[in-house]
Amino acid sequence: MSAPKLGLRENLAQFSLLVLVNAFVGAMVGMERSILPAIAEEEFELVARTAILSFIAVFGVTKALTNYFAGRFSDRFGRKPVLVAGWIVAAPVPFLLMWAPSWSWILATNVLLGISQGLTWSTTVIMKIDLAGPKKRGLAMGFNEFAGYFAVALSALATGFIAAEYGLRPEPFWLGVVFVVLGGSLSLFLVRETQGHVQLESKEAGGEDALSALEVIKRTSFTDPDLSSASQAGLFNNLNDGMAWGLFPLLFAAANMSLSQIGTLAAIYPGVWGLGQLFTGAWSDRVGRKKLIVAGMWIQAVGIVVIAMGDTFAVFAAGAALIGGGTAMVYPTLLAAVGDVAAPSWRASAVGVYRLWRDMGYAVGAVLAGVIADQFGISVATLCIAGLTFLSGGVVAVRMRETLKR
Repeated sequence: MSAPKLGLRENLAQFSLLVLVNAFVGAMVGMERSILPAIAEEEFELVARTAILSFIAVFGVTKALTNYFAGRFSDRFGRKPVLVAGWIVAAPVPFLLMWAPSWSWILATNVLLGISQGLTWSTTVIMKIDLAGPKKRGLAMGFNEFAGYFAVALSALATGFIAAEYGLRPEPFWLGVVFVVLGGSLSLFLVRETQGHVQLESKEAGGEDALSALEVIKRTSFTDPDLSSASQAGLFNNLNDGMAWGLFPLLFAAANMSLSQIGTLAAIYPGVWGLGQLFTGAWSDRVGRKKLIVAGMWIQAVGIVVIAMGDTFAVFAAGAALIGGGTAMVYPTLLAAVGDVAAPSWRASAVGVYRLWRDMGYAVGAVLAGVIADQFGISVATLCIAGLTFLSGGVVAVRMRETLKR
């Protein structure tokens, strides 16, 4: 095997393979995107929004915690074993979604899905950062997140149309069996370990001692102004995503959208988000990280307000496109900023801590939105989330420094 080299061109085959693997990772979570709230209402007769959104809270907490351990385990044991383990955990998920006899089974299934997503998505992110080196980090993250979230959109669209044609269960979830087989096989047989690239980058950068787990948590969460600003922005970004995942299908249904229209609307937001990242990641390599993060958070807030105030398919679609565009500006750029600041020796752990905070936003957003929606209505809950998203962008504007070229 040849000696490792840094750069996207030098590692094009492995990088492209990891992009494909992450598409299957994203498709797994996309299965639930458009139809699980409908299953909660129609099959399990759940009424309270808090109860319906409980599956997102369970998924978010589990994925967030797993992200942290995925980063630590990747530094300690290597990236590939963690990736393969994530696909093994994912194997029963589509079958459980097909045949779950109660809502508690759905919640247990989302524990497995959260663990799987934390292990697989975290390692594909870390491995692409390893391969790309410092020069094209934003472009690498753009491709990674494009693959994952465009696949979320396609999967949500496909399951929505299958459900409209054949019913909510089991037919839409057979797609998940295909995703597990293909993603798991590629990871096991073709993906190669990238720790050699970490050692090379660390040597070229002059090296820095690895940090303890506690020190990485402190820096990424609180003491480093750039890392901690990225962590809170990630949390509020996924807070509004958790709200969108759980409440938007219900809001669209209340506006008399059909199941296929809801599937289309559920796909627009991650679709624009996914495609946009092909450009925004590379854009951040040229113009810097901070301004894209701030602008993206504020554009998301505007899009959420548009949906909260809308009542037609066209208005909902416009709002979803705005949210997707703003998220595309934020998502790969935050990961690139963390990669800019964290040294190679503790970068995977820092990515894990950042992703812990970011994906905890799913749970916070689902619970907060559910409680407010039950008390004051879905529109009020949506507007509250918009306000929090706008404030988070303000925190980045005031506290975060530019990280490009760090």
